[in-house]
Amino acid sequence: MALTGLDKWYAFMKSHDAAALWELLHPDAVFESPVVHTPQAGRDIVFKYLTSAEKVLGGPGFSYVGEWRSDNGAVLEFENVIDGIKLNGVDIITFAEDGRITRFKVMVRPLKAINLLHRLMGEQLARQ
Repeated sequence: MALTGLDKWYAFMKSHDAAALWELLHPDAVFESPVVHTPQAGRDIVFKYLTSAEKVLGGPGFSYVGEWRSDNGAVLEFENVIDGIKLNGVDIITFAEDGRITRFKVMVRPLKAINLLHRLMGEQLARQ
């Protein structure tokens, strides 16, 4: 269940295969951003946010440095350095019984990193 979904998430982060991500998302998936006040609901918008985040955060230097699992999810700690600013955060992912992502929450620190991420994500989303 969650393990299968988590394996697919890691595979997406390595392959950058948008079609694989689309299949991994539950139609009713919800995305919670560190900078957007309201949760974003539905596969279309979650897909847009996650593909944008993968482009902004998932480039060279990105790595998961910690992992905590539960029966239906995982918390993945990540790090990267972008424009000289070290980002540290967590992806909190919840999976349905079939292994698809139902909820994806991102938390980032420090404030400098959140401000940078806000700007870069805004630019990336505008390009889509």
